[in-house]
Amino acid sequence: MNIDLTDLRLFLHIDEAGSITAGAQRACMTLASASERVRGMEASVGAALLLRGRRGVMPTEAGRALLHHAREVIRQMDLLADDLGEYGEGRKGMVRVLCNTSALSEHLPVMLSRFLATHPGISVDLEERASHEIAAAVRSQACDLGVLSDLVDLSGLSVWPIAPDPLTLVVPAGHDWAARTSVSLHEVMAAEFVGLAGESALQRHIVRQARMLGGALRFRLRVGSLDMVCRMVGQGIGVGIVPKAVAQRCRRTAGIRCVRLVDAWADRSLVLCARDLSILPLYVRQLAEVVAPGSARS
Repeated sequence: MNIDLTDLRLFLHIDEAGSITAGAQRACMTLASASERVRGMEASVGAALLLRGRRGVMPTEAGRALLHHAREVIRQMDLLADDLGEYGEGRKGMVRVLCNTSALSEHLPVMLSRFLATHPGISVDLEERASHEIAAAVRSQACDLGVLSDLVDLSGLSVWPIAPDPLTLVVPAGHDWAARTSVSLHEVMAAEFVGLAGESALQRHIVRQARMLGGALRFRLRVGSLDMVCRMVGQGIGVGIVPKAVAQRCRRTAGIRCVRLVDAWADRSLVLCARDLSILPLYVRQLAEVVAPGSARS
């Protein structure tokens, strides 16, 4: 069977992304190269590995078997690289971490800088995802650690608290809602919003909540960061929904006011999760301890 590690990593990316195009991008390949590798794997196996449809691809029974073994092979290769790295120079380990928007913006920068400063041989691959996607990736061993909201399904995972992380409505200082102590999303859906551009996990989450209420948010402006959302709200362009920690940090400089969201989905905490921390390399456990003190000892 002529399947190499690059093929296996590509197939994992395709499964996570749900399409060959997105999987190729994650694997830093052209679509043509990725498609050729998939065809090569299918020829080597002698069976179709993917079901192709209008909305993307799904693994066949043979594909699911390949995914199971691919994850185990990649995990074993990472452990091998970690063990042998102690005998050489340079990078000795890689930790793959998936996190939600809030963790990426507010919590992880300081934690990671502290960890990397004391672990010069370790690298961290950090990627933003929606919390439900993170839980699924950790569960399937597609990553080592996840930093996400506690409101998603965390069954089958070990979980440790990091910090409260509620979402709040931000409005200009002179806005009619600035004097309110709380609001619901349903009350403010008719307003013009400032939101995040691109495929922000947080923005997709908020849009999904509005859709579940039978509505759609109207975005007057989309920007590249949570800080910029607060600044543009302060300029009177619209209202926004951001993590409370961001709003409090930007409150004075941006000229905004925070109004508590009463919706259950906005009252959340940030947690660390892993499938089985005890079997992961020491440096992964050390990073977990920095992010969520006590995790490596439990």
